[in-house]
Amino acid sequence: MKVTGVLPLFLPFYRRLWPGRLADLSMALLKATALEVAILAGHLLLYPTGLTQERRVPALPAQEGATPLPGRSAPPVVLLHGFIDNRSVFVLLRRNLAQNGRQRIESLNYSPLTCDIRNAAELLGRHIEEICVRTGSGQVDIVGHSLGGLIARYYVQCLGGDLRVRTLVTLGTPHSGTRVVPLASAHPIVRQMRPGSEVIEELSRPAPGCRTRFVSFWSDLDSVMDPLETACVDHPDLDAQNVRVSGIGHLALPVHPAVAAGIREALDTAHLEGGRSGGLTVA
Repeated sequence: MKVTGVLPLFLPFYRRLWPGRLADLSMALLKATALEVAILAGHLLLYPTGLTQERRVPALPAQEGATPLPGRSAPPVVLLHGFIDNRSVFVLLRRNLAQNGRQRIESLNYSPLTCDIRNAAELLGRHIEEICVRTGSGQVDIVGHSLGGLIARYYVQCLGGDLRVRTLVTLGTPHSGTRVVPLASAHPIVRQMRPGSEVIEELSRPAPGCRTRFVSFWSDLDSVMDPLETACVDHPDLDAQNVRVSGIGHLALPVHPAVAAGIREALDTAHLEGGRSGGLTVA
């Protein structure tokens, strides 16, 4: 964070090197990179706290005559992390949602040894069923970061999860596949995130009648998405809104307060007719 405070001192120098819009773009990229480094450092400290699965608290029966808590009628929110990550990535987002009325929030871990998106999606489905039974809710909302969003989408679109998932919010998810870091293709699940993989091809197939609403947050400085637009949901059968986020990178998406506000709005907004195009921009 301290690095970003020094950047304005160098602004005239960068503008001499890269005039006009190029200078602004370079500065935005530099600021986003500094923020990514700061977030990564903080996340590495928190990472051990998220290695174990979250302790499940049984839902308490409502007392007769008690006033329902704000947001109690809303579905539980399920948070699903990205590749080689864990639930600790959602510490700030979880707190933000809880402070703004979300009473039931679940953070799920899947194994870093997971090698198949399909298997991970089946496991997610079993978790969702358990959550619905335990909470008495017929549906959930899901927020998935990166690979987590792709796993959740596969569950919704290919395994009948649209019966259980009301809204799926994805953060920097490679919906059409990403070409970044070719050497990482040694890992099977990374190969499944490449353009043209069998999993990506399955997600491009017709999905008539899919009941889940999709809201995809994508960043114009996300270095993990190649091309950037792969983080957008582009499917004629899906009710999808793509939300552009300006000036932050991949790791900042589940942390940034403006994105958290956009997620709250997405979860609280009823399904809108004609909501298939994204007009909202988060700055």
